[in-house]
Amino acid sequence: MQTKILHRGQKNVIEQVIKNDLCTGCGACVHLCPYFEQYRDKTVILHECDGTDGRCYAYCPRTPVNLSVLREKLFSASDITPELGAIKGFFMTRAADKDVRDAAQHGGTVSTLMALALSEGIIDAAVLADQKENLLSESTSISDNNGIRTHGKSKFVVSPTVATFNEVARGASKHVGLVATPCQALALAKMRVFPAEGDEEKSAKLKLVIGLFCGWALSWEAMKPLLDQIIGATRILKVDIPPSKHQCMEVTTESGVVEIPLSEIEKTVRKNCRYCFDMTCEFSDISVGSARSSEGWAVDKGWNQVIVRTALGQALLELARTRGLLEFKSVPEGNLDRLKTASMKKKKACLRHLSEKSGDPDDLIYLNREDICQY
Repeated sequence: MQTKILHRGQKNVIEQVIKNDLCTGCGACVHLCPYFEQYRDKTVILHECDGTDGRCYAYCPRTPVNLSVLREKLFSASDITPELGAIKGFFMTRAADKDVRDAAQHGGTVSTLMALALSEGIIDAAVLADQKENLLSESTSISDNNGIRTHGKSKFVVSPTVATFNEVARGASKHVGLVATPCQALALAKMRVFPAEGDEEKSAKLKLVIGLFCGWALSWEAMKPLLDQIIGATRILKVDIPPSKHQCMEVTTESGVVEIPLSEIEKTVRKNCRYCFDMTCEFSDISVGSARSSEGWAVDKGWNQVIVRTALGQALLELARTRGLLEFKSVPEGNLDRLKTASMKKKKACLRHLSEKSGDPDDLIYLNREDICQY
């Protein structure tokens, strides 16, 4: 069994990842050296590098990795499922504070947990996505609870969260928490399990990863012209994707809510999202998504469904329950099974798309065939 990452350099990242439409924009290669930078939803190359043992290649979530080894190092074997990764518990929650809920995308669970981790000293810095002009995203580091609440909305465009972690981890912070998408969480898992020589101290600062369920992310470059055509210069306050039966994206602006057909939105999805196997952010301590139930979207968008994956995630959720910071309700029968089915559908689509890209059913580019035999 492979037990380490085979390191290569910038040229391999360019040829195998960026030119191959696999780059996720996670930022794992940024702030490691002077050669990579993030600009307007793109990873750009500032200078050529002939290094053959680059951290850029080692940490990229789209370079080869043995997922089985990562899971073995990060999770309890008895918790691991083929569909959703490690599961210690499955819950429906929302912030008890209505102001937190109102400021959040859905139930406010992520904001509540990250603020609690800060106040308890579990972390001393939180790395979060930050929205700029009309959906363009960046990332930022926050060290006080008050700042958490203002970053609770989903961005739908990738923010270079891992790049900000690379920067923060070089500073005075000792315990860093992140809110991450699946590709970002995979990059962080590679850093944690296989730190490059000299990166051990930096990687050890990663204390908490709260993951977000993610079906796909939008390309800001493709999305901006569509928004300009439909919305114009009106400032966007919030964006949401209702359940699939609604077939639209809801864009809340200063002038009201605009529904954009999902068929138009899908044209702006990043190409690399076709090659992602993970819908529920499996390499996190605790994963959070919008709720689904028979009560309907009007109720569900005020709640979250939560997968606890590690002992730390379990302890944090229970602390939030004990402190009365989160409200819980019963998980509808069949919800976990439906989530497993949806996740497996994404995995199988990923494998099909990778095989089509490589032209060989046995060549899955960055995935190890042994890892995915159960799919």
